[in-house]
Amino acid sequence: MQWLTGDADRRAAARVPFRLLTEQPDLSYGQGENGLLVQGDNLEALKALLPFYAGRVKCIYIDPPYNTRSAFEHYDDILEHAQWLGMIVPRLMLLREFLSEDRSIWVSIDDNEGHYLKVVMDEIFRRRNFVANVTWQKPYAPANDATWLSESHDQILAFALRKPEFITNNVPRSEQSLSVYKNPDDDPQGLWRSDTYTCAKSAAERPNLYYPIVQPFTGKEIWPKQTRVWRGDRGAAAIRRSRRRAPARRHRQSDGAVRLDAL
Repeated sequence: MQWLTGDADRRAAARVPFRLLTEQPDLSYGQGENGLLVQGDNLEALKALLPFYAGRVKCIYIDPPYNTRSAFEHYDDILEHAQWLGMIVPRLMLLREFLSEDRSIWVSIDDNEGHYLKVVMDEIFRRRNFVANVTWQKPYAPANDATWLSESHDQILAFALRKPEFITNNVPRSEQSLSVYKNPDDDPQGLWRSDTYTCAKSAAERPNLYYPIVQPFTGKEIWPKQTRVWRGDRGAAAIRRSRRRAPARRHRQSDGAVRLDAL
């Protein structure tokens, strides 16, 4: 993506001078695990912190100005589009240097600059390292006075530094979630549930989803109904089979049901 000051903005991070951090004891709230609060221009603050934390940060979350054409108490969220890009690009380039190889950055944004931010982050973090566009609902009531559509969501763009090495910290299942998993056959691998591996499409509508799956124990070919074909194509089915930890991990039944282990 190109804009008027794009080349200069891409070089801006390298031109930021290193500055020393000066401790203010009267503003301190402690040391060590209590964290570090830096007051000042965030571009200069990032450059000052880089020698201490380069390649060591596990997760970065930032909430940059959305460029909403609004004035707030501490800053004006009113920038020309090229100015907004000139603001965000050098900061993202510095933030990339903080991440460890297996970690990620998450950036909140809305529709004003969200699509341009995705292109910029594709360039800085590489498109292959894009993890997800997380959509979250911000209001729960529709705006009856909206001029066009009632906007109800913002996004969080997630990128990894090296996606193949990216490690997530999964949230443990709740008791309610675990309640749908059973183990009536005492499978040594633990709890599981059955799931229907078909979709509401016919063979005429989705010919690529109409194919046989070989039952792993008997070798019998199992075909879906012509009026309700498999949910994934042959490639997806092969991947699912390759992820089995043991032959008993998933058992496909004649009615198209699939047994899924609780992971």
